[in-house]
Amino acid sequence: MAGRQRRARLAAGTVLRIGVGVLVALTAACGTRADDGGGNAAVAMARAAPEPAGTITETGSSLLYPLAQTWAGAYHQQFPGVTVTTASTGSGKGIALASAGTADIGASDAYLSSGDLVKNSTLLNIPLAISAQTVIYNLPGLSQHSHVNLDGAVLAGMYDGTITSWNDPAIAALNPGLHLPAVKIVPVHRSDGSGDTFLFTSYLSTQDQQWDTAVGYGTTAAWPQVPGAMAAVGSLAELHDCEAASGCVAYNGISYLSQAQAGGLGEAELANSASRFTLPTAATIQDSVGSFVSITPPDETISMIDGPSADGYPIVNYEYAVVSTRQPDAGQAALIRAFLKWVITTGNSATYLDTVGFQPLPATLVSLGQEQIAEIGS
Repeated sequence: MAGRQRRARLAAGTVLRIGVGVLVALTAACGTRADDGGGNAAVAMARAAPEPAGTITETGSSLLYPLAQTWAGAYHQQFPGVTVTTASTGSGKGIALASAGTADIGASDAYLSSGDLVKNSTLLNIPLAISAQTVIYNLPGLSQHSHVNLDGAVLAGMYDGTITSWNDPAIAALNPGLHLPAVKIVPVHRSDGSGDTFLFTSYLSTQDQQWDTAVGYGTTAAWPQVPGAMAAVGSLAELHDCEAASGCVAYNGISYLSQAQAGGLGEAELANSASRFTLPTAATIQDSVGSFVSITPPDETISMIDGPSADGYPIVNYEYAVVSTRQPDAGQAALIRAFLKWVITTGNSATYLDTVGFQPLPATLVSLGQEQIAEIGS
């Protein structure tokens, strides 16, 4: 039905444009002063259409934050009257502020829960791009090119305190031929409401039944009490804590991977559902997401953790814009719609995404996103 309505509107617009063209041609042919004035007035009105102007507030996901800053700057350059403010406050806070109406867009690595929708049924979660999460570690003397192999069960043991040393037999069994130092494991986790935590604990829950039963998954977690474990607020703080702690293991968004590597941290290869160890490359991320495109529902709420792809990376996700369908006025609604449409089209080019390791939305997701964006009103 929505497609037929759009085609009808397009057809009507075409007829209107043809009609205007004929009218202008007839006016020019008649050459009367009154007709000339009317034609020139129509052209002048079209040229005088006001440029968009106003402010859009975005806050939430620290994983998305580097890209959100880039998008905001590029959009302002193209539309100088529009300012997009961005803030890295964590996915949990982004969802809460969007729900409360104190932010126009709440950025989140996690899709809206049923509880969020019960509290505020006007909320949408619209994918903006495709991201992935990395597991990083601090092992002095081990080459960054070594890429320690890890899976969900071993990581669960590292975070619940049952695996305490990097040369533990469980880790060694995943890394034949790799010399692992006898260094104490220092697990680092986020203490704020975080989409990174949602993704990481989802992976642990998928691959380790005991973790799923005891801890589960969410934007926050009841982390087991492990001696020496560290808690951080925000992606950068978690990264810096890992840099400072020999033996650290941590999880962080791919948008911070280059900073982690520059700080001497290593990146793990993670086991997928086929027990193959992969890194988050463009090919493995796209391969994993490809299994979910056709089954992504109209509201675009879906988990892509540990999907069925034999060659895919196991922790991938859509980066969501959480936004209300009810804006304070029509002007603000129009500003938000225009910006989000720009993000999922122009903003999904390699110019913006490559710098943070993100991947573009498939055409199907762009269409679903545009349909959701059209629901934003006042």
